[in-house]
Amino acid sequence: QVQLVESGGGLVQAGGSLRVSCAASGGIFSWYTMGWFRQAPGKEREFVAAINWSGSSTYYADSVKGRFTISRDNAKNTVYLQMNSLRPEDTALYYCAADRASSVTYLLASYDYWGRGTQVTVSS
Repeated sequence: QVQLVESGGGLVQAGGSLRVSCAASGGIFSWYTMGWFRQAPGKEREFVAAINWSGSSTYYADSVKGRFTISRDNAKNTVYLQMNSLRPEDTALYYCAADRASSVTYLLASYDYWGRGTQVTVSS
């Protein structure tokens, strides 16, 4: 059983940057593809970014491509999401998730373990 705990959310002005982190425990972190998702009030949870076990393959939603960067440190059992040029529409609860499959995917149903989320609010 893998436990995931997100941190680093907060309030930032439009155009600013923020890095959120997700610490994993209870499993072999390097076995998992890791993803970030987000959910705004009244909307469905949506894919943001994913990274394979080694960090050699990443995948981004079109809405964040070029602004967000996903990375991981297997020695620290942590995955990161660096968010630059933030926009008010990026405001959401950000979740990390772990997928036992080896391939990078945007499919929410593929992910086996979820954190509770960290709030990111971007003011205009």
